[in-house]
Amino acid sequence: MSTSTTVRPGAGIHRPPVLRGRAWVAPLCWFAVLLDGFDAVVLGAIMPMITSDASMGIDNGTGTVIATAGLVGMMIGALGMGWLTDKFGRRRLLIGAVIAFSALTFVTGFAQDATTIGVLRFLAGLGLGGCLPTGISMVTEFAGAKKGSNATTLMMTGYHVGAVITALLALWAAANTVSGWREMFFIGGLPALVLVPLMWRYLPESPDFLLSQGRTAEARLVAEHYGVEIDEEPERAFADTPGRAEAERTGAALLLSATYRRNTVFMWLASFMGLLLVYGLNTWLPQIMRAADYDLGNSLGFLVVLNAGAVIGLVIAGKVGDAITPRNAAILWFIGSAILLAALAIKLPLLGIYVMIFITGCFVFSAQNLVYAFAATNYPPKVRGTALGMAAGVGRLGAISGPIMGGTMVAAGIAYPWGFFGFAIAGALGGLAVTGMRTLRRDQRKDQKHDAGPVADQPQRTTAGV
Repeated sequence: MSTSTTVRPGAGIHRPPVLRGRAWVAPLCWFAVLLDGFDAVVLGAIMPMITSDASMGIDNGTGTVIATAGLVGMMIGALGMGWLTDKFGRRRLLIGAVIAFSALTFVTGFAQDATTIGVLRFLAGLGLGGCLPTGISMVTEFAGAKKGSNATTLMMTGYHVGAVITALLALWAAANTVSGWREMFFIGGLPALVLVPLMWRYLPESPDFLLSQGRTAEARLVAEHYGVEIDEEPERAFADTPGRAEAERTGAALLLSATYRRNTVFMWLASFMGLLLVYGLNTWLPQIMRAADYDLGNSLGFLVVLNAGAVIGLVIAGKVGDAITPRNAAILWFIGSAILLAALAIKLPLLGIYVMIFITGCFVFSAQNLVYAFAATNYPPKVRGTALGMAAGVGRLGAISGPIMGGTMVAAGIAYPWGFFGFAIAGALGGLAVTGMRTLRRDQRKDQKHDAGPVADQPQRTTAGV
């Protein structure tokens, strides 16, 4: 419901809210995710440089261990940080995550051995893993339910922009710096010196989080200033509203309660498959295409085109998700990914294969982000961060499994065409998992008139913010 209540300054307020302009939330979160994308892929971008640095003694096997350590850190960070944001707030945890992974990335540039790099990448992964679910929670809550999918997918374009910037900077560093890889870590840590002060000054706390903590006066004040509509009884916005005993649960206990268990389990499965595709293809697409007799230059070009397609796909997927619900859009996107990946096994002229890979990128990366959009709009505010964090955390198991699956097929000499068929199966399984999910957010205007039961899988037209 809309909030126009005038709140006396200081009345019941836990801490002074940040009220410094209205257009800062989405850009600040976008840049935080851009740095997340830079730091998450920087190791892969500099791997050729670091393995050729004789003073480090790092080979491809050791590099794989270091990369895996970072992914494990990201998994733990996503699982833990999501819960922490529901306990202590989106604002301070997002700022803390940016400080942590930026500082640890910068320090990695001074490392003198593989063990130090592995430990630092694991620790940086804790912050990296927490940045994404926290940022999604923030932008979704300030966008409102009607634009939740679009807000989530637009923010995720920052991740892929960060990945492209990393690749371009790696080319520059290799040609113009002493070691190449050390300078990349220094570059990755420095932007936080500008971003963190801006976040501290301009990033507000989410009114939905404030409401979930009983800080109603602050929530109303922030909502009125930022033009956000809030619902002081948010559980009413969901179908199958839980009973009193169940509603008192928090964290994972609520996620696995009778009302949310089905969605939670299938969401974890879909997230596993989605991140398996993202990390598997980003890691092994060039090698698969080389196995298909394309030269190295084009094989690397295919990877750039795949990520370029991701940016366009995210913009389209967000609008479709808001129109037909994130669940229904995710089914279409996973199925589209499966069909397109299988079709890549067909030999085409060079221009044709570039077009096919671009379109495939539009589907593959957006499918996973529609799962995040579902989590952001189908769980109540008090557990939203936990839901997103656990979806990302469980999905990291897929992020580890994707490169292993692709690497196994490359090593066995069957990367082409079976690599594409294997990833297509993962896409189909992801789509199947999403069909098991159900949209819980219901149209409140219909409910007020008819007091009807769940209106599952209908466009989210509620006027209440999430």
